[in-house]
Amino acid sequence: MTAQEGAIDVLVLGGAGVDTIVYVPELPLPYADSYHIDSGIRTRAGQTGDFVALGLAALGLRTHHLDLLGDDPEGDLVRALHRERGIGLTALPQPAGTKRAVNLVGPDGRRLSLYDTSRAHPDDRFPEETLRRLAAAGRHIHVTITQPCSHALPVLIETGVPLSTDLHDWDGENPYHEPFALAADVVFLSAAALTDPEHTMRRIAERGRAEAVVATAGAEGAYLLADGELTRIPAVAPPAPVVDSNGAGDAFAAAFLYGRLTGEPPLRCALYGAVAGAYACTVPATRAGAIDRDELLEQADRTRP
Repeated sequence: MTAQEGAIDVLVLGGAGVDTIVYVPELPLPYADSYHIDSGIRTRAGQTGDFVALGLAALGLRTHHLDLLGDDPEGDLVRALHRERGIGLTALPQPAGTKRAVNLVGPDGRRLSLYDTSRAHPDDRFPEETLRRLAAAGRHIHVTITQPCSHALPVLIETGVPLSTDLHDWDGENPYHEPFALAADVVFLSAAALTDPEHTMRRIAERGRAEAVVATAGAEGAYLLADGELTRIPAVAPPAPVVDSNGAGDAFAAAFLYGRLTGEPPLRCALYGAVAGAYACTVPATRAGAIDRDELLEQADRTRP
């Protein structure tokens, strides 16, 4: 599927790559000469942009993904994932190779990610013509904070298409994240590195153009800032045992955007996000899976007070 064949509900920029998953006995992992990993060590396609695109497509939204990919086995895995899930992909050449990471996953589902930064360059850019063409076909654009998305922000703002971004574990100070935070209409981030989530969220809204800011807090739920009001969103009980937190934030973002694009109010969107995030924690990191629309709506209706 290509963007020219029809309108796009959500264009996802960046964040394509592969993860190698290693289940370890504990985190932090004590030093030892070696460990025996009985569950196996597996490499699969799926980084933040891939997981957001996967979540959106599973909810029935027409999704297209743009990023740089290498002509390498990792790139082939990413292309195959999109092909198998019916997600449009515009893959531009990346001579440095496809992004990759190693995720160490503990018994409680927490993870430690080791990112290979050699497979990107600060000067990597998307061609402006490609950006404008894909943006013109879309209703919404989700921008990951990977390179070369930072260079794309001025063009994206100029198109007038609504934007969202995920700042992940931003500490509220790192200047790299700030242009993304101030450019987006919807901002997601983790509360993990924030001493005062409300202060950071309000600062984003006051200085930028965000209509909604969401800070996820794992098992403690999430915070939603919308229309000037901060609301605590309770965590949703997972429908099965928790095995892995990898991709939970991406699932939350995808489901929240689904709600927004179907006209739901912010609180309902956040409930969708909480349901999808809880579901993602039940999916082993060794496979890429996402909640579908019927299950999302059913669980949201069952969870709603």
